[in-house]
Amino acid sequence: MKIGYICIGNSCRSQMAEGLTNALENTDIEVYSAGTHPTMQVNPKAVKVMEEIGLDISMYRPKKLENIPDLDIVVTMGCGVECPMKLARYRIDWQIDDPVGKDIDFFRNTRNEIKNKVLDLLKQIEEGKYA
Repeated sequence: MKIGYICIGNSCRSQMAEGLTNALENTDIEVYSAGTHPTMQVNPKAVKVMEEIGLDISMYRPKKLENIPDLDIVVTMGCGVECPMKLARYRIDWQIDDPVGKDIDFFRNTRNEIKNKVLDLLKQIEEGKYA
């Protein structure tokens, strides 16, 4: 199973989702993140709030959508019409507000929201919803 988290800049939400899934997933899942217009680096606040829960995404780098493989599940981060159409068997939109330009507490809340959604997604996969 291949999951891809997709947003515009691939600097915050999708990177946190990738890091959380890598930390929580089973070995049968390959995890990717990408953006349509990737930034130059992962947002330092995203790196910081992930470090607070023991996850290091400091070596992650924003990637273009075309640089990731075909996917089974595409999860978009709520970027509406700007989000790309990456072909996949399943497409989910999480409607998560972009934390760029917000304070560190907003980033923490975003991280926690993403973590809960990742846990739900992994449970649904385990239960066979996306078989």
